[in-house]
Amino acid sequence: MSAAAPRRRDARVVESVVAELHGLLGERVATGEAVRAAHGHGEGLQDPMLPDAVVFARSTEDVVTTVNAARRFGVPVIPFGVGTSLEGQIQALHGGISLDLSGMDRVIEVNEGDLDCRVEAGVTREALNHAIRDKGLFFPLDPGANATLGGMAATRASGTNAVRYGTMREVTLGLTVVTPQGEVIRTGTRARKSSAGYDLTRLYVGSEGTLGVITELQLRLFGIPEQIAAGLCQFETLRGAVEAVTVLLQMGIPLARIELLDELQIKACIAHSGLGGLAEQPTLFFEFHGSPAAVREQIEQVRAVADSFGGGAFDWAERQEDRTRLWTARHNAYWAARALKPGFESFATDACVPISRLADCILETREAAQASGLTCPIVGHVGDGNFHLLVLFRPDDAAERARADALVAGIAERALRMGGTITGEHGVGLHKLAHMAEEHGEALAVMRRIKRALDPDGLMNPGKTVPE
Repeated sequence: MSAAAPRRRDARVVESVVAELHGLLGERVATGEAVRAAHGHGEGLQDPMLPDAVVFARSTEDVVTTVNAARRFGVPVIPFGVGTSLEGQIQALHGGISLDLSGMDRVIEVNEGDLDCRVEAGVTREALNHAIRDKGLFFPLDPGANATLGGMAATRASGTNAVRYGTMREVTLGLTVVTPQGEVIRTGTRARKSSAGYDLTRLYVGSEGTLGVITELQLRLFGIPEQIAAGLCQFETLRGAVEAVTVLLQMGIPLARIELLDELQIKACIAHSGLGGLAEQPTLFFEFHGSPAAVREQIEQVRAVADSFGGGAFDWAERQEDRTRLWTARHNAYWAARALKPGFESFATDACVPISRLADCILETREAAQASGLTCPIVGHVGDGNFHLLVLFRPDDAAERARADALVAGIAERALRMGGTITGEHGVGLHKLAHMAEEHGEALAVMRRIKRALDPDGLMNPGKTVPE
């Protein structure tokens, strides 16, 4: 939770850069308090840190204009998508310019034969899928929120389909990036592999806006499967559910999604999404992609494994509307959990461990959560060892906030002890800076040198991702 102390710029400097941007971009520059407040936090902890102004970019040229003006006046730039980040990535720690890319929402090209596309950074995952659905294609990454694809690349997001289709690291072929010096570079090509030079695409994917501003993405697409089946199975114990997942993965069954909801989370979803007929028991959500024969075979294999670990009857859904009902309930898990304690603040965090340690990590985390006395539902993309904890606490109770902070820190430390990482998909932002040295050791010094080399003035989303 630690972060560098805020450094506010001189008011006259801020007024000067805002005046210059007004002259260059007109009404696309906003300084009203309501607009700045909306860009001062994400969906995670509501600890607002307002920018001095918001620029609504419509093109890469607008981004260049903004970055150049900010550099001349020594003012920070914080890229902003639609504000769904959870770890403090978009808080304006030192004031500056929030660069809103949501208006850069064009699907530039779709190459059906090569299964790829090029989009602007403000295109959301749902908008892309709507644009390509009639071509028999889909973009598989689904972090739950309808995030922008630029933001998903910046945080190296993944989601419910990652167990089969990978993360943004695997599906991003290339990028257009505006550097801190105002240069426009393109990384990667449309080829599926390359041995030519440093892999700059992977450098910017996951950089959380600290090395440059992503304005366009070249992405892999996939054909819509011949058959899709979804279902859920409830288990007697949380350990049984997680250990069933471990065996399924060791068997190599090509599941598209495997999602875990613990007893508290499924209770919240039953109330929030009307999932009638379910018990308040640990629950696995599954999805299968493939030919009808392959899907039937996968279902039978899963059923046999689930039976041996205390799984109950399966509730299957093959029709689109039935699958949508199930996955909508899963996607609304965050809001369902928030509804358990109306008026409470929440801290959503994640960790990722080797699949063989997942049961131990989740169960230890649940024990710690129960000992804290806080309400803490668990949900996870357990197919790749990733799980999330939502900690609910009273915003005006300093003791509860302290227990929440300690609980979240304990998850990071536990994951590292078990050979994992402090975050599988949320990113570092502000909240996990304190654990970066423990995870990366001497490699953190190399990250700092990269940051200084590419952003020597420290103006690109300062105070995030790599501890100063």
